[in-house]
Amino acid sequence: MSEQNHPVMEDATPSVNEDLSNLDRIMDVPLVVSVELGRTSVQIGDLLQLAQGSIVELTKLAGEPLDVLVHGKLVARGEAVVINDQFGVRLTDIVSHSERIESLGAD
Repeated sequence: MSEQNHPVMEDATPSVNEDLSNLDRIMDVPLVVSVELGRTSVQIGDLLQLAQGSIVELTKLAGEPLDVLVHGKLVARGEAVVINDQFGVRLTDIVSHSERIESLGAD
């Protein structure tokens, strides 16, 4: 067969500009971001007994990092801060790509 019968294969790797252009398409998609202080499990009877001033103990210890979740999936950890009388989270650790992939199967 001659070379004319074979189409020229172009590099399938997208350029940086194409990657940014594709990313621009989703930049205004809203995501649900939540920060988890901790979790606990309670029985329905105990839940019904809760009143103003009740204390619910959580699984995390004081000083442990808070979990930052996007659509329920862990993406970072951080510490609580107060800025202009509002709470915020200072990110101290971004979850690695491999940890995020592993968490996709955990539900």
